[in-house]
Amino acid sequence: MSNNRQKQLIEALAAAGCVSPVTRQDIVDACHASGAYACPPSWLTQDSARKVGRGLYDCPELSAYSGASSPAPAENVTPAPATPVASPAPAVQGAVESVSSVANLAMGMTGGERATLIPARFGGYVAWGHFSDVEKIVRSGMNYNVYITGLSGNGKTLMVEQVCAKLKRECYRVNITRQTDEDDLLGGFRLINGETVWCDGPVVSAMKNGGVLLLDEIDLGGPNLMCLQPVLEGKGVFLKKIGQWVTPAAGFTVFATANTKGKGSDDGRFVGTGIMNEAMLDRFPVTLEQPYPTRATERKILAKAGCDDADFADHLTKWSEIIRKSFYEGAVDEIVSTRRLVDIVNAHAIFGEKTKAIAMCLARFDDDTKEAFLSLYGKVDADANVSEAASDAVNPEGVDTKCPF
Repeated sequence: MSNNRQKQLIEALAAAGCVSPVTRQDIVDACHASGAYACPPSWLTQDSARKVGRGLYDCPELSAYSGASSPAPAENVTPAPATPVASPAPAVQGAVESVSSVANLAMGMTGGERATLIPARFGGYVAWGHFSDVEKIVRSGMNYNVYITGLSGNGKTLMVEQVCAKLKRECYRVNITRQTDEDDLLGGFRLINGETVWCDGPVVSAMKNGGVLLLDEIDLGGPNLMCLQPVLEGKGVFLKKIGQWVTPAAGFTVFATANTKGKGSDDGRFVGTGIMNEAMLDRFPVTLEQPYPTRATERKILAKAGCDDADFADHLTKWSEIIRKSFYEGAVDEIVSTRRLVDIVNAHAIFGEKTKAIAMCLARFDDDTKEAFLSLYGKVDADANVSEAASDAVNPEGVDTKCPF
């Protein structure tokens, strides 16, 4: 390496778990982490020999750090053997001793070590919106609960996961449903190899390991979620079935995502969401409202998703922007999310036809909405043959579907 600044940048990339090729966002993050450069250096991003794809750069220097960036396995105390449940008191004591081993077994972990729950870094991720706010909260190590709300498909869950990936923090994601109860969250007795033993739930595991607890779609839950009240207060929780008090380790905090603000869905778009208990909502100090990205950000997202056609990305983002504006004004009942735009890009990569990809990804809507959205795209992109695409999506073989009688 030619100088110390380059070495600092490479070491920062390695510490973040990056391998060659690296994305531009990886380089930006490493620049900030190392302080070596204020922006991505030209020797890495403007060298044509290093560019291997859109926003991807070859960095063979990382091979010298092979394995160095992997986080060390979490320290684990070897548990005592599981004790069969014969009578309440002895069974509880024996079960407590086997918590770690059974939890590991239940989560598919072997070899006496607890596998890491640090999310993998997504090379196509674009940091935007509240990403920096979430990062500051997680980096602070404070027990500071956050409620994130917004319409579907705008990256709420992915944002939390990618912050944890960047900071090398374990993320315990729990998808909440109406049936989620205390046993699912805090833990319960499980039958393992013919023996009944206690197994920690994801909430307790996150508390003990100082991880980030992600309660996904929390507004789908029912009254059973109230068992989390002491957890949200940061005081710890008493596991009454085994008589054990669990205090959260440093770094533990809770994020909840939802499509509503806990007041239910009046328009019926989010079936199953309910009115959450005000006492629970009040235990989230802040609420982050996640909108859809701006057009400029969304173009970057589509580029990272593999859309090499800048005009196509521009047309898609302009089209979705018009639809969203109409939705907010009450002119249409459906919306095109960022996730659906990425779906269109992926469909285009498979089928090679833009309008067919759009038509197939709009097929989930009713006929009137689908035709209206296709027609609108035709106005945004004058070269698109939307009428043929609509016909092919509904009747790919061109069969005469009219009744002859």
